Amino acid sequence: MIVHIPENSDFSIYNIPFGIFSTTDRSPRAGVAIGEHILDLVAVAKLEVFDFNTAVLEKNTLNDFIDLGKPITNKVRTDIQSWLKDDTSVLAGRPELFVKQSEAQMHLPVSIGDYTDFYSSIEHATNVGKMFRDPENALLPNWRHIPVGYHGRASSIMVSDVAVHRPKGQTVPNGADQPIFGPSARVDFELEMGFITGKNTKLGSSVSTSEADDYIFGLVLLNDWSARDIQKWEYVPLGPFLAKNFASHISPWIVTLEALEPFKVAGPKQEPEVLPYLQYNGQKNYDVNLSVSITPEGSEEKTVCNSNLKYMYWNMAQQLAHHTVNGCNIKVGDLYGSGTISGKDENSYGSMLELAWMGTKPLKMNDGSERKFINDGDTVTMRGFAEKEGKRVGFGAVSAKILPAKT
Repeated sequence: MIVHIPENSDFSIYNIPFGIFSTTDRSPRAGVAIGEHILDLVAVAKLEVFDFNTAVLEKNTLNDFIDLGKPITNKVRTDIQSWLKDDTSVLAGRPELFVKQSEAQMHLPVSIGDYTDFYSSIEHATNVGKMFRDPENALLPNWRHIPVGYHGRASSIMVSDVAVHRPKGQTVPNGADQPIFGPSARVDFELEMGFITGKNTKLGSSVSTSEADDYIFGLVLLNDWSARDIQKWEYVPLGPFLAKNFASHISPWIVTLEALEPFKVAGPKQEPEVLPYLQYNGQKNYDVNLSVSITPEGSEEKTVCNSNLKYMYWNMAQQLAHHTVNGCNIKVGDLYGSGTISGKDENSYGSMLELAWMGTKPLKMNDGSERKFINDGDTVTMRGFAEKEGKRVGFGAVSAKILPAKT
């Protein structure tokens, strides 16, 4: 192997995820993560080993590279895998091609034109329905028939490690009948994964479930922050607004759909049978282990959730098919959130709303403090990886700190 890859690294030879990085002497550019290093694709391109216009690798987003299409981007990935395993390849003896991840700054990997967030975990939707509606009829009548979603705000999506201020808005205190204005007291994380589209469509066309894989470039971890008290007041009749659009964070490395191919699994049985345009063949869910931790300022990290992408009731192919069935066009770099990923066990719930059950079951941190929601100074970190038969493909982490509301 050209570079050392630590055991249990998320960025194994089986992964080769794409991202945008910079250093003190390298402008933002395309790279791939391998072990603790980044392979600088602009530097590699100077060796004249690629058969496409490599100017796209010098851009500060991956959009133009992704737009080249999977025949090219997949070949780049498999070529790199071959070169890394060959001690006589073009990468051998060229340390200038590699940068330590610890010495690099990561950037938002794509320019996100549009962002859609789904609501596709039946466990999460049921839990929320029990809390806010009728426990005996937790799911709304449409939930088992369509992948419910809403359009989010792309401008406030940030890469990991960018801190965010506590949002302000209208809330209604318990027992009050009029709203007040001020900082949210119920800032929450939402454990999600997002997929990024890699092909454009024309207005009026649609993508079928059988075509969806060709249109999905790869996946990232997604923390879709929520302000639950603002959300409770505003979400009827048109759904989330200020409670969601203040911030979302994604992990910096895009793991390709092809890297996740070995980890496909069957999804939950869907009842009643879905309409023909949402039906699909084969396995469309993915076995990706997910975790969430909270690190209070000045204290130790505490894992509060262990979940898995395989729990999703509605899969990505169905989400994309539903999104486009009305003729809505999609573009390279668009982001689609899975919705909060919760499992059946209490420790697999993907939000504080569920884990602390609306504040009635506070979680204890390692320093003895308790959390009903996220406090100022808390850092929330999400991690994810898939592992099978000695192959590990991971996402690294998405992490962010909550700062006090601006005055």
